[in-house]
Amino acid sequence: MTDPQLQAWPVDESSSFHRSEASTGIGHGDEVWERAAHDVLRWKVKTRSGFTVPDAQPVSPGMELTITARVAGITVHEPVRVVSVIATGSRVGFSYRTLPGHPVDGEEAFIVHREVEDVFLTIRSLTRPAPQQPWRALYPLLRIAQQIARRRYLSALR
Repeated sequence: MTDPQLQAWPVDESSSFHRSEASTGIGHGDEVWERAAHDVLRWKVKTRSGFTVPDAQPVSPGMELTITARVAGITVHEPVRVVSVIATGSRVGFSYRTLPGHPVDGEEAFIVHREVEDVFLTIRSLTRPAPQQPWRALYPLLRIAQQIARRRYLSALR
């Protein structure tokens, strides 16, 4: 799926998911690397983008929690399960899978990686409509909300 361990993310033409991958530079050097590697594994990309994470402990495979977002005075609950975590000297991140009740069906990955002194954040997502209403009917609007959230994600660790 969005496997954070992969440097190159292969395209699966047979997938029914909408695929998105975006990267941005977040700085240079060991200090930036250490801070970003620490923060990505503590949900900072989500919390600095306006989401609430109930347990800011480091991510771990199998961890389940419900992230919340407030949109136009409405609280949206996003249950997820962490499916993969990576922490090496040049790549740190995780992916989570949405659980029933989430507004969309899919997976998302947050990856901090370095190339020599340059540090980058990459966001990967696979999304399709959730099976339940009203989310299924609202999917076109949720895609717009995802684009806005993705822009926030990309600036969250700068």
